Amino acid sequence: MDFMTAMDISASGLSAQRAQLNVISMNMANIQTTKTADGGPYQRKSVSFEATPVYSPFDQAMHDQLNRNLEGVKVLGVTADRRPFKTVYDPNHPDANDQGYVTYPDINVVEEMTNMMQAMRGYEANVQTIESAKRMFQKALMIGQG
Repeated sequence: MDFMTAMDISASGLSAQRAQLNVISMNMANIQTTKTADGGPYQRKSVSFEATPVYSPFDQAMHDQLNRNLEGVKVLGVTADRRPFKTVYDPNHPDANDQGYVTYPDINVVEEMTNMMQAMRGYEANVQTIESAKRMFQKALMIGQG
C-alpha cells in the first residue's frame, strides 16, 4: 500500500463519518417535530455503509496481489427507521388527536449521543491515519535529501 492509497481509504472514511454526523444532528434537531411536510411526525433516519474498492479497475490491474483486498467506505444510503412513534398525553398541544395524545418521533437522546461519539471517534481515527501517512511521506523525502 502506498501513501496515497492510505489517504484515499481514510478520505472515504471521513466522508462516511461526516454523512453519519449529519444524519445524527438531523435526528437530534427533529426530536420534538410532530408534523413534517409529509403530514406525520419526523421519522428517525440512519446511515448504511458499504465497503467499496479503493482502486479503479485499471489501478487494480496495475497493483500487485497484496493490495487487491484494500477497500474504503461508501455511504450506501440514508434510510428511515421503522420504529413506531411514541405517544404522549398532552391535550393542549396543537397537534394532539381527539383523545389528547400527541405523536412524537421515537428518538433516544442517549442512543444518538452514543452514535455521535462513535462517528467522532471514527472521524478522528481517519484524521490520525492521514496525519501518520503524511509524516511518513515527509520522512521518506528527508531520507532522499541525505
